[in-house]
Amino acid sequence: MTAPAPRDNLRGGIWLVSDMALNIWALSIVKALGLGYGASQIVALRAGVGLLIIAPLIWRSRHAFRNIDHVPLHLVRVGLSVVTLTASFFAISRVPLAVFTAMNFTRPLVTMVLAALLLRETIGTRRWIAAGLAMIGVVLALQPGTAQMSWGVAALGVVILTGSGAIIVTRRLRDAPEIVMMTFYTAGLAVVSAPLALLNWQPVAPGHWPLLLLVGVFAQSAQLCFLRAHYFGEAGFLSVLSYLSLVISVSVGYLVFDEVPDLHFWIGAALVVGAALWVTLRASAPAAGPRR
Repeated sequence: MTAPAPRDNLRGGIWLVSDMALNIWALSIVKALGLGYGASQIVALRAGVGLLIIAPLIWRSRHAFRNIDHVPLHLVRVGLSVVTLTASFFAISRVPLAVFTAMNFTRPLVTMVLAALLLRETIGTRRWIAAGLAMIGVVLALQPGTAQMSWGVAALGVVILTGSGAIIVTRRLRDAPEIVMMTFYTAGLAVVSAPLALLNWQPVAPGHWPLLLLVGVFAQSAQLCFLRAHYFGEAGFLSVLSYLSLVISVSVGYLVFDEVPDLHFWIGAALVVGAALWVTLRASAPAAGPRR
């Protein structure tokens, strides 16, 4: 087995920025149209388009499927990703784009807690303080009691929990061929979401078909960018760079959906991002050398 390529944060960063840009446009389309169609229907369409896009790659790289390692982990990733994507499409139609993005920044902290509970990793006082600050930030940003956001916020909680688990599994599968990762993910989405989509299918307006198909094009391309980013980039570097998506989402929310975040959101988002940065930078900082 060949050794994995060395880390290259510049290449990883370029791939991650591409992933963020493609994802924000896919989510913008879902946000604009999502209330008219069920989440499972949009997931199924996204998966179908994705399979068509990668079908030539699957055939060309069919040798990669002869000896697949860690099949249970691939299946766990598929399951977590199905739940995450379905809940994401449900939530994005019901909460402001900026709130959706800001709340996703709690994932590093949720990952930390999951590591403590599942892997018995020791979590220092600094990290627990950061988690507490992030929770305060969530409360400020969401302003509980806003009735029209309740179901969207609940779905966001599912997104954060299952999405964090999917990232852990993805990094565990770093050495798996990208085409295998993409095929398991996309085919899994199609298999699980298709029956639910058929049961709850809503007729698609002719003018909506191009936009819904673009969701699959953007999302599938973003998945490749995401995998390449985590193949080349270090986790700490990519986690910090990912906060650029808040700037992108706020800009798109303002320009496309006329969403203007209020002061409560900015204070809450600052606490969430600051807490996550505190944890990330602390974890990725190199150890100090011996004093001379």
